[in-house]
Amino acid sequence: MLNKLKQNKFQYFILKAAFLYGSCYFLYEFILKHLTKGDQLFVRQIINLCQWILEHMGYKTFASAEVNDVQVFGIDGSNGVWIGGPCNGITLMFLFAIFVIAYPGNIKNKLWYVPLGILIVHSINIIRIIALALISYYNYEYLDFNHTYTFTFLAYSAVFGLWMLWVNKFSNTSKPFEN
Repeated sequence: MLNKLKQNKFQYFILKAAFLYGSCYFLYEFILKHLTKGDQLFVRQIINLCQWILEHMGYKTFASAEVNDVQVFGIDGSNGVWIGGPCNGITLMFLFAIFVIAYPGNIKNKLWYVPLGILIVHSINIIRIIALALISYYNYEYLDFNHTYTFTFLAYSAVFGLWMLWVNKFSNTSKPFEN
């Protein structure tokens, strides 16, 4: 059965990516988030980095303690932004890594490209949270739209762009789904 599936490389890629995503989703949602404080510790590190950057830009910031798996961060004088598990970027990092790992290509290139891509996705998320904090401070009425649409589109576009860069420049495969 597996050999027959491997013959159709596209179906094998889709199945492999779905299996990896399902495994990561299960690990994250049902083990990491519920049995550890790792998720909230990661959110706290994101907040600390955002505070450091904004304070170096001359803003005075605030951050709350965790309440119901959410932490609030912002610029003094604003309502701030709520940051919880869905906002920490881990799902996007998983998604990026899974696409690269599941796609055919040189393992040596994957070993440097996946960590670099995860760092880029994390950086984009930091920039997103800082931008949302600035929007909350200057134009709170635009916060929901930008959170829901603008930054979601930009973040997923960045992940797709990184994957396309992998496919076209670094995977070293030509016609990877030919039988």
